[in-house]
Amino acid sequence: MIAGLPRNSPFGRWPSLALPYRAMPNFKLGLSIALFCTCPAASMGQSSFTLQQVMSSPFPSGLTAAAHGSRIAWVFDAKGVRNVWVADGPEFTRTARQLTHYTSDDGQPIASLRLTPDGKTAVYALGSELNAEQESANPASWTAGAKQQVFAIDVDAKNASPRLLGDMGCPDEGCEDIEISPNGKLAVWSAKKKLWLASIDGKQLAKELAIVRGAPVDPRWSPDGKHIAFVSEREGHSLIAVYDFGADVIRYMSPSVDRDSMPRWSADGRFLLFVRSPGDENKLPLIPLRPHPWSIWIADAATGKGRMIWRSGDRLDDSLPHLSEDAALNFAADGRIVFTSEQDGRNHLYSIPTTGGSPTLLTPGDFDVEDVTLSADKTSFIYSSNQNDVDRRHLWRVAAAGAVSPQALTGGETIEWSPVQTGDGTSIVCLGSTATSPAMPYAVTEKGREMIAKQALPADFPSDSLVTPKQIIFHSEDGVALHGQLFLPRNAVGKIPGLVYMHGGPSRQMLLGFHYMDYYHNAYAENQYLASRGYAVLSVNYRLGIMYGRAFREPPDTIWRGAAEYKDVVAAAKYLQSLPEIDADKIGLWGGSYGGFLTAMGLARNSDIFKAGVDFHGVHDWSVFLTERPYFGNLSLRPPDADAAIRLAWESSPDAYVTTWKSPVLLIQGDDDRNVPFTQTIDLVQRLRSQHVPFEQLVIPDEIHGFLRWKDWIVSYTATADFFDRTLVRGETIGTGN
Repeated sequence: MIAGLPRNSPFGRWPSLALPYRAMPNFKLGLSIALFCTCPAASMGQSSFTLQQVMSSPFPSGLTAAAHGSRIAWVFDAKGVRNVWVADGPEFTRTARQLTHYTSDDGQPIASLRLTPDGKTAVYALGSELNAEQESANPASWTAGAKQQVFAIDVDAKNASPRLLGDMGCPDEGCEDIEISPNGKLAVWSAKKKLWLASIDGKQLAKELAIVRGAPVDPRWSPDGKHIAFVSEREGHSLIAVYDFGADVIRYMSPSVDRDSMPRWSADGRFLLFVRSPGDENKLPLIPLRPHPWSIWIADAATGKGRMIWRSGDRLDDSLPHLSEDAALNFAADGRIVFTSEQDGRNHLYSIPTTGGSPTLLTPGDFDVEDVTLSADKTSFIYSSNQNDVDRRHLWRVAAAGAVSPQALTGGETIEWSPVQTGDGTSIVCLGSTATSPAMPYAVTEKGREMIAKQALPADFPSDSLVTPKQIIFHSEDGVALHGQLFLPRNAVGKIPGLVYMHGGPSRQMLLGFHYMDYYHNAYAENQYLASRGYAVLSVNYRLGIMYGRAFREPPDTIWRGAAEYKDVVAAAKYLQSLPEIDADKIGLWGGSYGGFLTAMGLARNSDIFKAGVDFHGVHDWSVFLTERPYFGNLSLRPPDADAAIRLAWESSPDAYVTTWKSPVLLIQGDDDRNVPFTQTIDLVQRLRSQHVPFEQLVIPDEIHGFLRWKDWIVSYTATADFFDRTLVRGETIGTGN
């Protein structure tokens, strides 16, 4: 995937910030349990609700709509039990119902949910992608192992059960992309470097579509269902290919030495739109950031002859955008093409005729566009952004022709994302939350929004006991303006301890409410739980995060190039220390993934400030990701600044400062982590032991980066609260070599 990691990965997207694309570490999502303190979770304050209660809401994802009619579908993850739900408009709240009936917290996710055009059948992938050993995630440690498979289920049949269409076995989350033919009879997907075709009725199990060199990904049906366009990923470049069912041949669209991606069919099926960016170049210096220019091409699907209709500039802001990647390019009505670009420093929608010319800015302003969907009649786009509300998301609509200003569809102190319009064009649905109500599906109305499937919410979900975090704006020592959310306990008495929370990604943004990613939805619930136990928690949106402009997201001296973002963590701690209700000597920090890296940095570099920390699957030595690349041992390919880059990466890592690490830490990770190698934690533990640093470890065998089982989140978050109670509040001494 050229644009980086998928939305549900806490390690986020990695553009030019990290390494050249082919040299980027293979990060995805995960966790693990070897040694776990089972001490009672006593604390300085008693919570008015349990961790299980605040983690009990069913998290919705995969919202989709049938191409015709008013049917929608989504996935609910209720305490680790995933199921498909459906509803029919316009009375979505009355018609919402559970379709599948899985019953176990078994760590088998549901992904790539699709409805056939008539809405009568739902198709989905069950199970996790493959790791380097070609194993699907098996956090329940089933003796027979686990598989990732594709299923279909009839929506209207009584007592319907899923039928197997075939195995998937994706090597990464990005290939979980099932596409259904326009007549609703066939499904195609990419897996194991092949394209697979299956009949949705289950009579013809998946078979290889065609033998193609390279790895075929991102399949797209032509409007008449007679062709499939896809990306053929090859060494150093990629091609747009079209498989012709009638002639049983493959045609390539204007092949070149560059990387082509994002194939999109015109409504009449005559043309293909795609993005072209430069192919690989050897011996490029690693340390400087460089632009990633790109262009938009259109090709005749029958002949493959193509032409460029627009090209970006060559500045950093002109680089291929990494937000709203799935909708970054689309055909609209009236011969318009709509795409996203950060050419003015913010992620915006632009429109251009198929004949080319100067693009029209559709969404001007000091904000970023994120989720984007084309309306049913293809004349407008519905999108989410943080316009006029920088730390939330709301929905907007804009005409593809740009004749009128964007129209706000939602607003206020709510949060909305993943907009979808029903196939009949009569309804807009989305997912949404607030500061005290968890994520749920909603129908957007003229009066605001109406919750769908309210019956799925547990009766004892503690909305009334949650706090509303305060928006905080403060500055780092080098003058960077930072946003955060401050959770303060209710009715706190005396000085209270403070915690700094850092998200992963790093290209993420924490919000003033329950988050749109399950990983951070859980983290928000944990911060609420910690606040209920008497902690003040400051969730900091440090530089590298999204929605504050490209310059904030991609500064030159961050990650392994200097870790300047760590200054923002220190600034957050000093902000907490400045508050009169905070005990300045009791500041801790915690975070996962990239937040785990920043947690380790805080403890290694500033144990004088941070007295305890919980590090979920963090990176501890950046230099490993450079030195392990194959071309580093090949003098003909070795970058000219390789030695300087390795040295800089090491100096930007927690391991480099382990001799000044004094504060206790709890290390948590799953040993089937597909994002951050488990060896990062193994190596750190040996270094901590040699320095006699107090630490505890919680390893969960067979879990991945973003824990797949609800029970593993409960165990880990319980351990987190208990660890801070013992070390930060009561000052208990823990071991230095367990």
